[in-house]
Amino acid sequence: MRAAALLLALRTLWALAFSSLSNTLAVNNSGRWWGIINVASSTNLLTDSKNVQLVLDPSLQLLSRKQRKLIRQNPGILHSVSSGLQTAIKECKWQFRNRRWNCPTSQGPNIFGKIVNRGCRETAFIFAITSAGVTHSVARSCSEGSIESCTCDYRRRGPGGPDWHWGGCSDNIDFGRLFGREFVDSSEKGRDLRFLMNLHNNEAGRMTVFSEMRQECKCHGMSGSCTVRTCWMRLPTFRAVGDVLKDRFDGASRVIYGNKGSNRASRVELHHLEPENPAHKPPSPHDLVYFEKSPNFCTYSGKMGTAGTAGRFCNSSSPGLDGCELLCCGRGYRTRTQRVTERCNCTFHWCCHVSCLNCTNTQVLHECL
Repeated sequence: MRAAALLLALRTLWALAFSSLSNTLAVNNSGRWWGIINVASSTNLLTDSKNVQLVLDPSLQLLSRKQRKLIRQNPGILHSVSSGLQTAIKECKWQFRNRRWNCPTSQGPNIFGKIVNRGCRETAFIFAITSAGVTHSVARSCSEGSIESCTCDYRRRGPGGPDWHWGGCSDNIDFGRLFGREFVDSSEKGRDLRFLMNLHNNEAGRMTVFSEMRQECKCHGMSGSCTVRTCWMRLPTFRAVGDVLKDRFDGASRVIYGNKGSNRASRVELHHLEPENPAHKPPSPHDLVYFEKSPNFCTYSGKMGTAGTAGRFCNSSSPGLDGCELLCCGRGYRTRTQRVTERCNCTFHWCCHVSCLNCTNTQVLHECL
């Protein structure tokens, strides 16, 4: 019995070690496709006979085999994916412009740095916002006719109410979500906690774009009256998507790895996320989830991949997160002034000339030590 127990314990330890190694390898591949934002240029794109950019040169090895196949099957979609990623990065920087972590990026293949190797809130937001960016951009490109394999969503037809009917060109959110799930999620490998967290946050980003869709209408009638309206579904602005995801970042759920059992019939549902605190309700598909505490981001750490807040500008009169006390982590700040010259008092002259004056202002800047 003791020998059997010892053998079982050794097998368990080996399984855990192998799982940890697999997890490390998977982390390195997670989000690797983000690197296309730095290489998607005219020098490394294949083109068809009409000079339409189709796919990244496979030698770049930034996309998985499945991702390259999806790009080839949907001519015109690569530009949409790259554009969606650029929009997501800009939105990430905007949402966190006044936080200690301000969504820093680099020009290398690891766009967001080492922070994505941690299972913290910031990583959850990165995965959600980039997934949302792809879905949003692809759905919009379909309705604009930029992708050969999709068009507007014409499924809503006929009367919708007593004084309006479905028509026009609805943004194709279903195609955007389906492609986003196939493309973005395919870079995730494994069955561990990080794998489940990344997939959950990817889907939360897509769900946010979907849930923020709004109905738009155009009036028809004599002399501008609105006796009849034609309506369609329109994507939200990406700022609205970013605002919602930022709120969910602040209320993110800390989770652990759950296991429902070992019977073969329920194997598909064996692995799931559970709240770390049993008193909390399970996270919904819209919530962001994480399993690891965030660094304080106050000082530089090559190991953690944090740049610190030294040299960041702060608001000396604010008690909030952008205030010098919190943003500078109690280290203090220096104050300096600078003179800025800008164009002002511009006047339009017929036709067609604009003249402006140069106005010089003095700005007071506060910089973290």
